[in-house]
Amino acid sequence: MSTTQSERLRELLEPLVSSQGLDLEEIEVDSVGRKRVLRVVVDSDTGADLDQIADVSRALSAKLDETDAMGEGEYTLEVGTPGAERLLTEHRHYVRATDRLVKFQLAEGGELVARILKVDDEGVDTEVPGVKGRKATTRRIAFDDITRARVQVEFSRKDKKEEEA
Repeated sequence: MSTTQSERLRELLEPLVSSQGLDLEEIEVDSVGRKRVLRVVVDSDTGADLDQIADVSRALSAKLDETDAMGEGEYTLEVGTPGAERLLTEHRHYVRATDRLVKFQLAEGGELVARILKVDDEGVDTEVPGVKGRKATTRRIAFDDITRARVQVEFSRKDKKEEEA
């Protein structure tokens, strides 16, 4: 998708997404055979439920139908939320990943897998899991020291409510 089309779609759709209490995270147009697919990714601090996704999908579809933003020809609109292993690219993404396990690629080289405990304007406080019976340690990582960060899927993590019970 050209930058101009991407910017135009963002300008058109972002106010509608915001009016639904969501953030517009990503817009992507792909060609699948003769058809095009417009993928819109939305999220919020509390996540987005199916009703919100349906509401924003209807609003976006109506807006797109009344404009020529997608040009001539058929296309499919897909509205969803970021995947389980989302890439963290904005400050708000780190905030939303608090208490989640994240794999950090560090500017100094190497990787670190740690749980985000707290996020501020300069960086993140993390808990690095202990290895082979050692206790977990805390580590501060400045945003400038992070080249890439991605949420990790955890299958056996106990919920905080379970731990407190």
